[in-house]
Amino acid sequence: MKKAKGKKQFEVMGFESISDCLDRMSKEGYMPVRRTEKPIFKEVIVNGEVDYEPAGRQIVFDAVPVEKE
Repeated sequence: MKKAKGKKQFEVMGFESISDCLDRMSKEGYMPVRRTEKPIFKEVIVNGEVDYEPAGRQIVFDAVPVEKE
């Protein structure tokens, strides 16, 4: 098996589902090798103190080119 070149990251955009992102990845000739999720927080001021609340998440796939036989 050859070592794959050209790693690329694909982020799941706000308007698409995970499935849509995987389809987009496949159309570009890549396959996912790792999924990473990062929380997104927003600042909220409560009684004069700054607090952080979860506001969403960012999903990113690391991908490598699909090897053709």
